[in-house]
Amino acid sequence: MEETLLLRCLGNSPTLRIIDYFLDNRLFDYTKNEIIENLNMGRGTFFKYWKELEEFGIVKVTRKIGKSKLYKVNEENEIVQKLVMLDSVLCKKAMEKTVKKELTKQAVTA
Repeated sequence: MEETLLLRCLGNSPTLRIIDYFLDNRLFDYTKNEIIENLNMGRGTFFKYWKELEEFGIVKVTRKIGKSKLYKVNEENEIVQKLVMLDSVLCKKAMEKTVKKELTKQAVTA
């Protein structure tokens, strides 16, 4: 899994990896097993941090299929909203840096 701008900025902790996964995949909901598999994270590590994400309301249950619960990031949560804003600012800054670098490169070759 490629490190995202948010993880580069805030660190590659298990909690942030889970949150970042949800932020990058906001349209869908996932079972815990799907999240674990997609993050290549150990079950013990995942469950060590998952409970806290639920307690803070960062993730929420969207539906149940049989015994399985599916989860999604809680976009109404203030913490999530701030992280989304931070992610947007990081993307904007990265884009500006890339454009500036490309313009400089073109000026040198012209």
